[in-house]
Amino acid sequence: MLKAAVAGASGYAGAVLCGLLRRHPEVELRYLLVSERSEDKEKPLSTLYGNLAGVVDDRLTAWRGAEDLPSDTDLIFLCTDHKVSHDVVPGLLKRGVRVFDLSGAFRLHDPQVFERYYGFAHEHPQLLQEAVYALAEFSEPKCLQQARLLALPGCYPTASQLALKPLLQDSLLDTDFMPVINAVSGVSGAGRKAKLTSSFCEVSLNAYGVFTHRHLPEICEHLKQEVIFTPHLGNFKRGILATVTARLKAGVGKGEVTECYQRAYAGRPLVRLKDTMPKVQDVQGTAYCDLGWACDRGHIVICSAIDNLMKGAAAQAVQIMNLCYGFPEGTALL
Repeated sequence: MLKAAVAGASGYAGAVLCGLLRRHPEVELRYLLVSERSEDKEKPLSTLYGNLAGVVDDRLTAWRGAEDLPSDTDLIFLCTDHKVSHDVVPGLLKRGVRVFDLSGAFRLHDPQVFERYYGFAHEHPQLLQEAVYALAEFSEPKCLQQARLLALPGCYPTASQLALKPLLQDSLLDTDFMPVINAVSGVSGAGRKAKLTSSFCEVSLNAYGVFTHRHLPEICEHLKQEVIFTPHLGNFKRGILATVTARLKAGVGKGEVTECYQRAYAGRPLVRLKDTMPKVQDVQGTAYCDLGWACDRGHIVICSAIDNLMKGAAAQAVQIMNLCYGFPEGTALL
């Protein structure tokens, strides 16, 4: 039985992750950790999230980093701020703990690009090279099994890459035309900390981070393709709908596209190919990515729908853990 810890357990993604791990037959969720400064320390998680009553009633424990982690911990999930993850990961690795990082601290390889988009210099460039970027449907199981540090993709990059990666890998797109990604997220993507800009009563559908969002270089690096990415904040709680427009190569039609997606996701239980354009409500609270597409006049429009806290964060972390340890991919998720 794997002994697991979750740091940042009181946040939205952290709480969802705790609920998933508690029902995993091969994992013992031992430690729920929060910052020393957190107002949530010593509270049972289920008092913050009533849906977890009787499921995760454990108290939240304050911690400062690797030195506070009990020695019997096999793996830790970091649902923490990028800077916190950046600071604590080296100590965790020295202690032999496998790290699943849900922050953006180790998703990019180039430290200069990292500094530009995250606003601080990366002090562990060797770990940027070592970290395995773990998009579940496109990660080599052997690489995952050997990794000490796994960088989980962001929510927008997950939805965007699952839409585009099969088409790029099969060379079905005219890459002289940059794919355009317009994606809308619910307000839970902004995290639990109170901010006026993400307060539900203040939110009206709007674009933000145009050309500057930190998920832009992540999408481009791991697709190996420049894109135009525009995120939007919507006045709903959970979910992401990414609408991607791209140009097909001459002669490529819907039949080739459909075969491409069917090959790419054959046997992958958490991607559902739809005959119609997917809806956010169909994936809310689930670990699925739903994909639908239409082709016309040499172009393709793909819609990719995920729950940002599930497939975009906690569920993908569990999915990657399952692949790392050889468990069935959908364990605790389906």
